[in-house]
Amino acid sequence: MTPQPNPQVGAAVKAADRAHVFHSWSAQELIDPPAIAGAEGSYFWDYDGNRYLDFTSGLVYTNIGYQHPKVVAAIQEQAATMTTFAPAYAVEARSEAARLIAGRTPGDLDKIFFTNGGADAVEHAVRMARLHTGRAKVLSAYRSYHGGTQQAINLTGDPRRWASDTGAAGVVRFWAPFLYRSRFYAENERQECERALQHLEETIVFEGPQTVAAIILETVPGTAGIMTPPPGYLAGVRDICDRYGIVFILDEVMAGFGRTGKWFAVDHFEGVVPDLMTFAKGVNSGYVPLGGVAISGAIAETFARRPYPGGLTYSGHPLACAAAVATIHVMEDEGVIDNAARLGAELIGPGLAGLAERHPSVGEVRGLGMFWALELVRNRETREPLVPYNATGEANAPMAAFGAAAKKNGLWPFINMNRTHVVPPCTITEAEAKEGLAALDEALSAADAYVA
Repeated sequence: MTPQPNPQVGAAVKAADRAHVFHSWSAQELIDPPAIAGAEGSYFWDYDGNRYLDFTSGLVYTNIGYQHPKVVAAIQEQAATMTTFAPAYAVEARSEAARLIAGRTPGDLDKIFFTNGGADAVEHAVRMARLHTGRAKVLSAYRSYHGGTQQAINLTGDPRRWASDTGAAGVVRFWAPFLYRSRFYAENERQECERALQHLEETIVFEGPQTVAAIILETVPGTAGIMTPPPGYLAGVRDICDRYGIVFILDEVMAGFGRTGKWFAVDHFEGVVPDLMTFAKGVNSGYVPLGGVAISGAIAETFARRPYPGGLTYSGHPLACAAAVATIHVMEDEGVIDNAARLGAELIGPGLAGLAERHPSVGEVRGLGMFWALELVRNRETREPLVPYNATGEANAPMAAFGAAAKKNGLWPFINMNRTHVVPPCTITEAEAKEGLAALDEALSAADAYVA
């Protein structure tokens, strides 16, 4: 669709937003949200007629792009049939969505508890683990993000947690593997994996294994930097959990449903099956809010004759579930996951590696499928980050300059701290991917200006 400028409507939308909308993660008087007029496929546009290639996929959820006609039609059809119904009943859209999801989860994760999004999926997974084990503590990693609700934000291992962290949430944090910025003085992936697992087990031993209910990990961390775990790490965590009777939770909210070129990121790691797995976002491309927990047989059995003390008014909402059913069929019928895997391996990955060769501000490239990050640095030798940890204001000027250059070139970037994420829709075409890489190439010159 060709954007049609309408500045007057845009001004009215922005005025109403500034007068009444309270935005997340923001100082309200210091932000200037763009007014968006429409979106389709891999692009969105504003009321001034500026069109942007979306390398953020919304908030990493439009896995099949914006306004896919088959999913839009499914929502319309469901709305005409049954707009909503309480979660205590069997409803066709809900049952079919659960069946399709369970058919793609690993192992025996065959029961699906629906939530409204990823954060409350994490909340319920933790509750299930605590009730199943009778233990209180949950271990989570630094460099992680699990959501904005109370328990989920306390599990998070980045600065967004700090304002809400009272130290009373029963959370113990540990370092997960990340060779580029190793906490274990490792020289290779094997050492990083072995030392990270040793550190995790020692943390459990010193905390008291009998007090630990669960370990939660993002299979591939998302906003923390897309650090794919080294071979053997997730299998090692699985083994540690088995030996100490700890529930293993994998958070696939961001990495699931094709994002890494597999149905779930855990599918890249043979033989690894968590006890609980959270999902959201890509399950229906974010068209209607939906999330959930996939539950193993053992944990489901805990609640076979014992009521599970939790639920949500809109759990398994028919419109959201109809969108999920349609999205899963689109992914299969149109080869969306294969497209993500192929373009990631053949075009995005090599293209980003080429940018790293040309731009001294790129310290490392890492990722899978349509899930990539560029680590930006001031000095490749010392690996000094382009901006300090949690930088704001003038300290964040280099990243701000990079972001402004990307938008000027028609690319909307996903920036977090000293990284830019490359997370376009999994339906992206070769031409769109090349367009995005070319825009990144130009924008990185702004970051290069700050290299020592």
